[in-house]
Amino acid sequence: MLTGGPSTTESVNKVPFLADVAVVGAGPIGLAIAWRCALRGLRVVVHDPAPGSGASAVAAGMLSPVAEAYFGERHLTGLLLASAARWPAFADELTEASGADLGYRTEGTLMVGLTADDLAEARRLWAYQQGLGLPVTPLRPTELRDQEPALAPRVRGGALAPTDHQVDPRLLVPALRTAAQRAGAVLVPQAVGHLSEVDARVTVVTAGCGAAALTGLPVRPVKGQILRLRAPGGAAPGFRHVIRGYADGEQVYVVPRADGEVVLGATVEERSDTTVTAGAVLRLLRAGVDLLPELAEYDLVETVAGLRPGTPDNAPILGPLPDRPDVLAATGHHRHGIVLTPVTADLITDLVTTGMADPLLTPFDPGRFVAAAPDPSSAAGPGADGSGEKGGGRVAGPGPDGSAGHGTGWRAAPGAADVGGADRTTEEDRWS
Repeated sequence: MLTGGPSTTESVNKVPFLADVAVVGAGPIGLAIAWRCALRGLRVVVHDPAPGSGASAVAAGMLSPVAEAYFGERHLTGLLLASAARWPAFADELTEASGADLGYRTEGTLMVGLTADDLAEARRLWAYQQGLGLPVTPLRPTELRDQEPALAPRVRGGALAPTDHQVDPRLLVPALRTAAQRAGAVLVPQAVGHLSEVDARVTVVTAGCGAAALTGLPVRPVKGQILRLRAPGGAAPGFRHVIRGYADGEQVYVVPRADGEVVLGATVEERSDTTVTAGAVLRLLRAGVDLLPELAEYDLVETVAGLRPGTPDNAPILGPLPDRPDVLAATGHHRHGIVLTPVTADLITDLVTTGMADPLLTPFDPGRFVAAAPDPSSAAGPGADGSGEKGGGRVAGPGPDGSAGHGTGWRAAPGAADVGGADRTTEEDRWS
């Protein structure tokens, strides 16, 4: 789409030139795209009144293509794996460019089940993941506690995903901002209310949930509540691995940081408010302590809720708008924004500079969604598509009860759904 041009480090309060690329949204995705485009010699402007204040400020930072490989999402799993494979080099390059620590850790992830029922449910998913050829190693309870002695004696079994790593998003975003600005990107601390306000040859919308209002795409808020704990006395947590577990039917993750912080999350709620509720805190703490009893002695230092940008098929939206080839979407990453940062930045930057879409982008093109009247005979019921109405100005928003708005007319185009085949696999027998 574009050829290289001179970079600039002009004032952050105004743009004295027609930009080659305008990025709307300064979360990790937007800043990474800005950085990559600026490194190609393009003149880049990033619009955001509060960089890093969206979903990334709440995110735990798990890089989990294996543990997040779910039934019916094979294309998404492929994208997650491609991005996770880029993370080591991406982390090294970003650390060098910014001079900042990212909290990048590679101990791996333990997936565990507390009760027999929890373990049966987990094994079904682990068997599916192993059937895809993913690195999932089953572990007996004694083997689990060899890995992490802090795990509760009640834990019935689990598995190791050694290639599922972690990074600290609250360190990642400032590092990306520094790298982007050092490469010549200009940060404009102002909100964009309409794309007509942007003066650039190509506009990349990376505004998370805000992308719905700017583009008409079916991006909806999905609420997540999360807790931050701290080990007593400033010590490091008593465990090294990320723990993802089932505890009496509650799914939780526990992420240790080197500085003593522990992230415990997270709820998944079809709501658009950011209120922290007592019930959510209770459920998360109970499940976390059931898996790691020592957490009961940790300080509770933060309770917070954020809004993930979800889509009808849970996959990101990447590429040009059907009726606006000069506007690219890079949004709808839902739970996967941090792990998908490197691959999204690379694919969108290549698209901007060459005009050629990498085949990896095909399943995530905005054109997979088409406007259609709701089908009253659908058995899915209200809210099944979780979306906004294309072209009519209606976007996903809160319903009368505070939940995310649904049923406004968006559907996936025929054949576009990322259906992964049967939910069960013969590999499951290996887990029994």
